[in-house]
Amino acid sequence: MGNKNNAPFRADIVGSFLRPEELKKARADYQEHKITAEELKAVEDKCITELIGKEKAAGLQCVTDGEFRRSWWHLDFFWGFEGVEYQKAEQGYKFHDEETRAESASLSGKVRFNPNHPFFEHFTFASQVAGNEVLTKQTIPSPSQFYMALSWPGNQHAIADFYTDEEELYSDIADAYQKSIRKFYELGCRNIQLDDCTWGMLCSREYMAAKGVTADAEQVKALQALYVRLNNEAIADLPEDLVINTHVCRGNYHSTWAGSGSYEPVAESLFAKENVHAYYLEFDTERAGGFEPLRFVPENKHVVLGLITSKHPQLEEKEQIKQRIQEATQYVPLDRLYLSPQCGFASTEEGNILTEEEQWNKVALVREIAAEVWG
Repeated sequence: MGNKNNAPFRADIVGSFLRPEELKKARADYQEHKITAEELKAVEDKCITELIGKEKAAGLQCVTDGEFRRSWWHLDFFWGFEGVEYQKAEQGYKFHDEETRAESASLSGKVRFNPNHPFFEHFTFASQVAGNEVLTKQTIPSPSQFYMALSWPGNQHAIADFYTDEEELYSDIADAYQKSIRKFYELGCRNIQLDDCTWGMLCSREYMAAKGVTADAEQVKALQALYVRLNNEAIADLPEDLVINTHVCRGNYHSTWAGSGSYEPVAESLFAKENVHAYYLEFDTERAGGFEPLRFVPENKHVVLGLITSKHPQLEEKEQIKQRIQEATQYVPLDRLYLSPQCGFASTEEGNILTEEEQWNKVALVREIAAEVWG
């Protein structure tokens, strides 16, 4: 499918949007048993319908449900698999100057595809509201992110209780993802975005050191090979008109971040070996390094430059963004470049520290710059 009909688009988004106060209140009321699940769903339906209307009005060619039915960008999807359960963790995820809620995912059995995964119903509703004039994108965390959630040092997990051979775990993860992606396709989905923090964390010397791994260790190389394998096996042999893209992030929680570092340490594995159509990449601050690692992007792949920050309300200077796009053309031609915010506006339900109006101002800026650069 050509780019005129599928993401990435010249002016694009990553996926999540700030939750309206009405939705936040309904979720809180549901947690406190003040309203029923049906009443919460009614509020979610209303807010998602309004959001998609705003996305269309903003001129976006690709829309999402804003991840409004989720608490986390990743854990809610993991919890939907058979053999995976909610876990109260000993501590939250460590971000710069902040720590998240202490929640995680753990195994309760072998990982299996769930034909009743709630995300299937989520996609169906969003696509029906969006209609045929725009693309409805489904965002899900990557297979490598799932493995990382279960297996990294310091995480609570139960792999050994159900898997004596990790090869079997790798196979089960790939199979559960493959079947889930095919189910989305059957429901009409033609664009899946794999959201993935694993690569961003491998770029971060500080983060890796905190996990007891040095940046040039053989373990890091082995992890890169494993992440490529898990992701590629999950997206192998899919229908030709189903586009698989990925978003690589260094953490996005309440306007703060988890890791820093150039893409250089992972570029050859990530860009040259992962079989996705396009990369949505974080480039909004100096923490992401320069564009030099893009030299590893093959000629058949596309790059969405995340040059507009979703973390702060201040609008970027147009000419500076245009200059940075021009700098990126030293490594990837302009016709394979696109523009978006560096991440979503609310990777968790807490959201980043800006208003909804400021959020839409950012989206408008992306569109204005893209129109001036690409016409």
